[in-house]
Amino acid sequence: MEGIFTFLGTISHNHTFIFVAHMLLAAIIVLALAKLATKELRVVPQGLQNIMESYLEGVIAMGRDVIGESYARKYLPLVATLGLFIFVANIMGIIPGFESPSGNINFTLALALIVFIYYNFEGIRKNGVVHYFAHFAGPVKALAPLMFPIEIVSHISRIISLSFRLFGNIKGDDLFLWVLLMLAPWIIPLPGFALLLFSAFLQTFIFMILTYVYLAGAVLLHEESL
Repeated sequence: MEGIFTFLGTISHNHTFIFVAHMLLAAIIVLALAKLATKELRVVPQGLQNIMESYLEGVIAMGRDVIGESYARKYLPLVATLGLFIFVANIMGIIPGFESPSGNINFTLALALIVFIYYNFEGIRKNGVVHYFAHFAGPVKALAPLMFPIEIVSHISRIISLSFRLFGNIKGDDLFLWVLLMLAPWIIPLPGFALLLFSAFLQTFIFMILTYVYLAGAVLLHEESL
């Protein structure tokens, strides 16, 4: 955000540079966490390995009721990586001197496009091109000319929904924190920080669960037709 101090802003005031630098920093943090968690694997996990395994089990449990155990595990790398990346990006904005990459529409739009392209690719790969796009027409053939364009628009709107929901909430959190720190410095904003931390968790969870939902809608067409 313009006018807010960031450590990386001391190198360059170019906002594109600041955004890209914070995004790369978030990616480096995620890679470092993954490396540290798998550096010394133990049968009985300890420390960061225990935390990471608990996280992965939680992601599988999240997807189990949406898409089933096998598919939840199959798409675990995608959903878990998105979750870690988004959460670190969200948290960065709460730390003074840093900026949330997820408060930039370019970041959230790129992630939404990744999810959109991937779940459609998986749907086509699993069901075939004809069968996959045939379900856009609905079960009633007479209504197919009406339903098909509606379904296309509905799927494209998911890009907007995923990207703008995350962007809008994190951008709003950044503005809230900015105003809070200006009006009430010192320890008074601590409850506000707790609220922002909860919002970071919540927005990450929503993005992850919607990714599972969209994947389920794409790959489970054969079960819907039974």
